[in-house]
Amino acid sequence: MKHSHTKIWVHLIWTTKKRERLLFKENGQILYKFLLKKAIELNVPFERLNIQPEHIHGLIDLPANVCVADFMKSMKGSSSKYINDINIFNTHFSWQRGYGAYSVSGSKINIVKNYIENQFEHHKRKTFLEEYEDWKKEYGLFDD
Repeated sequence: MKHSHTKIWVHLIWTTKKRERLLFKENGQILYKFLLKKAIELNVPFERLNIQPEHIHGLIDLPANVCVADFMKSMKGSSSKYINDINIFNTHFSWQRGYGAYSVSGSKINIVKNYIENQFEHHKRKTFLEEYEDWKKEYGLFDD
């Protein structure tokens, strides 16, 4: 094969420290714009991005030369610094340690896009914490 071809879809999820519900309308929009811009700077634009009050869902096509851990370190670190620099909260802002990164089959990509786009409706039926517990069971994950 003369060229390398990759399509590595990754569904990313990360939360505010202690899962505090802080990212409402205006604050969420400020963060949304920052994350979109930062991802483009890193050459890993979001295919979908949705900010909820205590967590974020993002979908990326991860380039072969980028490590998920490095991407997330940059996204979380730069965004928390930005939020604190512009002082949109009365207190220091930080993200919860860690993140979720789940591979997505190309045949399921539209389902994941729809899921991310419809987070507000989805969380009317199931809280983030309930969903998190379901993910841990589905993926065989256990708390540290």
